[in-house]
Amino acid sequence: MPRAIVDITPADQRPDQDPSLAVRNNGGVEPSTAPAPAGRREALLLLSFGGPEGHDDVMPFLENVTRGRGIPRERLEEVAEHYHHFDGVSPINDQNKALIAALEAELRSAGIDLPVYWGNRNWAPYVEDVWQQMADDGIQHAYVLATSAYASFSGCRQYHEDIARARASLTGSAAAPGGPTAEKLPHYFDAEGFVRANADALVEALAHIPAELRDGARLVATAHSIPDSMAAVAGPQGHAYEAELTETARRVVQMAVPGRDFDLVWQSRSGPPSVPWLEPDVNDHLKALAAAGEKAVVLFPVGFVSDHLEVIWDLDNEARETAAELGLAFGRAATAGTHPDFVTSLVGLLAERRAGGEPRLGTNCPASCCFTPPRPPRPTA
Repeated sequence: MPRAIVDITPADQRPDQDPSLAVRNNGGVEPSTAPAPAGRREALLLLSFGGPEGHDDVMPFLENVTRGRGIPRERLEEVAEHYHHFDGVSPINDQNKALIAALEAELRSAGIDLPVYWGNRNWAPYVEDVWQQMADDGIQHAYVLATSAYASFSGCRQYHEDIARARASLTGSAAAPGGPTAEKLPHYFDAEGFVRANADALVEALAHIPAELRDGARLVATAHSIPDSMAAVAGPQGHAYEAELTETARRVVQMAVPGRDFDLVWQSRSGPPSVPWLEPDVNDHLKALAAAGEKAVVLFPVGFVSDHLEVIWDLDNEARETAAELGLAFGRAATAGTHPDFVTSLVGLLAERRAGGEPRLGTNCPASCCFTPPRPPRPTA
């Protein structure tokens, strides 16, 4: 099932020029510092990556994910085997459904009467189809909660692009998009509930390390690696991805086990070896720790909000196997998932925006934020 492709850049505008995606998606005006207008029909949209629901979905899904990137077929087939190991079903789908149920319950508890929709970038329910459904339902404005807490092209800007593409798909025009206006909720890497959820998970993971090794176990935060070129333009001043992750990991450790050191490493790189990505890789780091005499390690994947396939495969399979080969006692903390404090924080972000709170980064991003110019075409001769 291919994803619809719609040009989201107006003919007289470059992708990194004003008006920004945030402004265009909000109907041509900056996200407001005034309370939401009375009577406006609003909704919350959970916007995520998407994942296959069976063996036959896997390769078309991966083709959606990698379209235009020139990824070799053999690499796609290698990644496809990770999904086939789980019967072709990505766990992210059920995790998103569980998060939606938790959000709906928290909204009711907070007295906020908003419908919750779910859309994806790379698989059904596609965000374009959900935008049409919201328009049909009479929704006038959507608050978009992305399943990424951090700055980067793939973690923030691309979600703004998804919104722009969905709005343009209703009319076929980037200059006159349709359906609800929208604003993305801000980065929530420093939200107290997100930190608390990860801290609680780290404490639990440490408890499973043998008692004689627990106090000396090395704490290692992990996140998805991205190309160095993408990291360099993340956020208005660049390198916000690493900075936000470092701050989250620091807060998590301070809350869970004050005074302990930690490392930040990377996982799940997918680019060709010729393109520099953030390093060290988690498996290389485990080898370095073992060589330095460490006896135990606990990974806490703060870069992710749920235990989706990359977390399960890359950490619970590959990293665990590496640790076993090295003789390292190994623990892996859970992600935030549907931890009650995390869900409460997310609803708090929504309430903050509806009340007219300051539009922070992630909501009102500059036009050039996280923008990487496309590579020039390769010579044909």
